[in-house]
Amino acid sequence: MNAPSPGRRYVLITPCRDEAAFARRTLESVTAQSVRPALWVIVDDGSSDATPAILAEYAARFDFIRIVRRKDRGRRSVGPGVVDAFYAGLETIDLTRFDYLCKLDLDLELPKRYFELLMQRMEAEPRLGTCSGKPYYPMSDGRLMSEDCGDETSVGMTKFYRVECFRQVGGFVREVMWDGIDCHRCRMLGWIARSWDDPELRFVHLRPMGSSENGILTGRLRSGRGQYFMGTGFAYITASALYRAMRPPLVIGGLAMWWGYVASLIRRAPRYDELEFRRFLRSYQWDCLLRGKSAATRRLDDRQAARWHPGERAVAPTTSRARATT
Repeated sequence: MNAPSPGRRYVLITPCRDEAAFARRTLESVTAQSVRPALWVIVDDGSSDATPAILAEYAARFDFIRIVRRKDRGRRSVGPGVVDAFYAGLETIDLTRFDYLCKLDLDLELPKRYFELLMQRMEAEPRLGTCSGKPYYPMSDGRLMSEDCGDETSVGMTKFYRVECFRQVGGFVREVMWDGIDCHRCRMLGWIARSWDDPELRFVHLRPMGSSENGILTGRLRSGRGQYFMGTGFAYITASALYRAMRPPLVIGGLAMWWGYVASLIRRAPRYDELEFRRFLRSYQWDCLLRGKSAATRRLDDRQAARWHPGERAVAPTTSRARATT
């Protein structure tokens, strides 16, 4: 296998907990990459199954794998818990040694040239700050079903970043919807966030998105709550829920997402405490409703090109939460 060349040194950071059922397939697909990572930090977030033994086996076989063990908090915590575990791994490395950084889940099966192709695309487009392929999950009959993620975002389970962009946007907010907030912050600063549904970049998500804690309906409710926290408008979440209602689980999935948002609205739950961000987001979402998401994203990316100053010092986003009335 090829080692990463100068300019292509990438580091993977993988938060995981109780992934024994899927870990080997991810470990095998990463160690078989056409360009391997310079370093892979796997953060075991208190696993109680066979995950630690599996990780130890692969760390002994591959010198670029490093394991970080965290104390068991007693439960799986998606959203902020995952980001906390990610940062526990990030704190163990010198990020200046790498060109790219990826938050990678341990329930994926990646095509062999996955990271090589992402780096090729980022080399071809300097404004491309974060990107990914598209996730597909296995159906009971063996077919693969698209998770139907938008082209304007890099997906949370393989969030591949140019290190310079990651630093400038201030990294990840430690809240649910961290993997949407970061892409909108990219656009605010003139970077481009993207994912592609090309056959050579499609990967298998061995567990459907949002189903890792108490099932997929809980995940849809959590998604609605996350959209509310991020600052999504009511019209946009309603349109999104109607669209999701046409995807499995039919009707009830979209309804659960909408109710997660509405329940947060009724109880006036905390929102992301950055007014400029929420205004930027609402303007973009209205344009998506009026023009379509693809046209609105192209228009915004063109307009934001003047804001792109990659050498500027990063200003970390606030991670506090405040009551909002809008």
